[in-house]
Amino acid sequence: MENNNINSFLNYLELEKRYSAHTLTSYKKDLNDFLIYLNSVYSLPIEKIDLIHARSYMVTLIENNLARSTVSRKISAIKSFFKFLLKKGIVNSSPVHLLETPKLAKRLPVFVKEDDISKLFSNDNFNNNIEGIRDQLIMTLFYQTGIRLSELINIKEKDVGVNEIKVTGKRNKQRLIPLTPNLLNLISSYREQKKRLFGSQPYLILTDKGNKLYEKFVYRKVNGYLSLVSSKQKKSPHILRHTFATHMLNNGADLNAIKELLGHENLAATQIYTHNTFQKLKSIHQQSHPRG
Repeated sequence: MENNNINSFLNYLELEKRYSAHTLTSYKKDLNDFLIYLNSVYSLPIEKIDLIHARSYMVTLIENNLARSTVSRKISAIKSFFKFLLKKGIVNSSPVHLLETPKLAKRLPVFVKEDDISKLFSNDNFNNNIEGIRDQLIMTLFYQTGIRLSELINIKEKDVGVNEIKVTGKRNKQRLIPLTPNLLNLISSYREQKKRLFGSQPYLILTDKGNKLYEKFVYRKVNGYLSLVSSKQKKSPHILRHTFATHMLNNGADLNAIKELLGHENLAATQIYTHNTFQKLKSIHQQSHPRG
């Protein structure tokens, strides 16, 4: 019975809410872990639990030294699940509605310094062959547009316009991002090489063998190139997304404009970058003010 309810919930998230496959996998595991706990400790079905049982589960997660973010995600999945059950009339009330998750520590986005980015693109870090042009295009797209890894992988030839590119973000939401002349020239150069070697292909950027990009391939490329100029531990595509937003904000871009470019649903998700900007302003103030 419980497994059927979980499957119905996951189908709802996939078909109506357009959740990604990664999110669905996480939700499935989180809910199955919760069921295992209920069956092993209380021998109770979903319909019979109350706030005490749910709170006991959360305490167990914390005592097992799970990260606060992981505990919060698991409880969030359970809350969403019970909202679904309530909507379907399977339960009369949600036992987790009043369950408060542990507060998350605010973490500032990690980003690469502007000087290091300049070194990355100004030095001879990219070869002149098709692989080098492709790698430079990958790095430039991430830094100049702030797109996500999944968005870059799925860009098709038809998505590139005269001076903008269309990307498909979370829940299949599409947005247009303007392209600079140098980025358009880079795309044009890569297209010429790609067509000569691989013919007509639906996806804009390909692997060395002419196949569609995949996450590990792009991650390795980004990690390798950032290692040339940065000593930061994290060197992922998402760091370049943070770098794009931080550098835009530091150079006077409007927060709402950055929100639209990043594809955030609300401004709160974008405002975290203002903390980095405040730290920069604070540093400048301390260095420049006579009584700093």
